[in-house]
Amino acid sequence: MEPLRLLLILITILSNIHTLRGSELLVHEYYKEKCPLAEDIVRHNVAVAVLKDPRLAASLLRLHFHDCFVMGCDASVLLDSVEGMTSEKQAGPNVNSLRGFEVIDKIKYLLEKECPLTVSCADILAMVARDAVELRGGPRWEVWLGRKDSLESSFSGANLFIPAPNSSLETLINNFKQQGLDIEDLVVLSGSHTIGRARCLSFRQRIYETKQEYHHAYDRYKRYTTFRRILQSICPVTGRDDKFAPLDFQTPKRFDNQYFINIIEGKGLLGSDNVLISQDLDGRIRKQVWGYASNEKLFFDSFAKSMIKMGNINVLTGSEGEIRRNCRFVNP
Repeated sequence: MEPLRLLLILITILSNIHTLRGSELLVHEYYKEKCPLAEDIVRHNVAVAVLKDPRLAASLLRLHFHDCFVMGCDASVLLDSVEGMTSEKQAGPNVNSLRGFEVIDKIKYLLEKECPLTVSCADILAMVARDAVELRGGPRWEVWLGRKDSLESSFSGANLFIPAPNSSLETLINNFKQQGLDIEDLVVLSGSHTIGRARCLSFRQRIYETKQEYHHAYDRYKRYTTFRRILQSICPVTGRDDKFAPLDFQTPKRFDNQYFINIIEGKGLLGSDNVLISQDLDGRIRKQVWGYASNEKLFFDSFAKSMIKMGNINVLTGSEGEIRRNCRFVNP
């Protein structure tokens, strides 16, 4: 066989697999033979849940984020507290904030009836996040599958590694770097804030502190001043901590590129949204933001690539971990 042809074949093979920390590989259509209806079961139940409560789309996507940023994409975020182990659900960024666990429980129950001990909770989270985005008008991507579930959670890791809503740009960059994600991933994945809501407790600092990074110079026509007053009417200086506001006031239920238009105008809800522009000293991020704001397809394509990349953080494969019977507990 000609060397060039052999090289092309090798490149084609490598493009369809992704090497990871474990002894095996994540692949497309992992359950095609093992559990043919797995992805259909996941998608149907996500569709039903999101139809009943459109806000669940953002919640289910967020579950995947918060899982992957703590020890990797291993479903550790789904474990309940037991003697000797505090659940990640009780950590500061998650308590009274993460939701959608019942949707995962139902999907897992149905998959266990269809294919016992076959589909991992970690893979369910990855598929659910993809379907939730698509059902709100966002892109669809092929999810690499074959993850195993962790045997433990990390309460301390959840408090340490999940980005705070008032983080500086430097902190965000370092946080993503720790996960093997770069600045481009940080910017495009921040676009997930095109759907969902945040509690007053998360954005109060952004509207009452006078830091330049929270309310930068895009206020020639008092657009930010008006927006700030709206936020203040929702979230007073004290009290109403659990009052919600949409992350994207313009199209809160649609996954689109409006988020990037918002932050160009200084109308990101969270402080960590606005610092992408205000603390970008060399203009590199601003250029990326403008690109996504003006080209939704570019944003969708980039988002799908970064979601695949994030979904492969420190996954367990092969003999590592297990496939849980119940996503809330390690197998007895």
